[in-house]
Amino acid sequence: MAYVSRLKKEYKERVIKALKEEFNYTNVMEVPKLQKIVVSRGVGGAVADKKLIDHAIDELTNITGQRAVATMSKKDVAAFKLRKGMPIGAKVTLRGERMYEFLDRLVTSALPRVRDFQGIRATGFDGRGNYSLGITEQIIFPEINIDKINRIDGMDVTFVTTAQTDKEAKSLLTELGLPFKKK
Repeated sequence: MAYVSRLKKEYKERVIKALKEEFNYTNVMEVPKLQKIVVSRGVGGAVADKKLIDHAIDELTNITGQRAVATMSKKDVAAFKLRKGMPIGAKVTLRGERMYEFLDRLVTSALPRVRDFQGIRATGFDGRGNYSLGITEQIIFPEINIDKINRIDGMDVTFVTTAQTDKEAKSLLTELGLPFKKK
């Protein structure tokens, strides 16, 4: 029997039923689902020091369990000494089992390690059912060895869903375990 992540199993057994009742869907295919999670990180200092990109790629790879890729600049910016095609960030796109595993680790072990954590803001929705979350320190992830990092950086996590509205997306993410702040 193939391995199925805990969160994916919970989605199929409990979340679909709950969302179907909440929004009165007639078909199971109408229920929104998580398509992908994109974890990205900008490294502005990479213009001067190329090794910072390698460190960012290694850290994102350790955190997500999938090889990160460098993102390249799209145009020249003379004020920042930036040329087109220079690496200025790193990103990982997670789908399938790795996506659910990352979400599970984010909710159960990483977010509770944030200092004075009271929940995540519900203002990161884009109007089309996608949610973006900013993380200020990469050291909240247990995969990162604090002794081996050279500087503390943040990252952006974007949840792309099939939901049509922000309300549907928020319900989906809440059912999957994201702890939104209570008003």
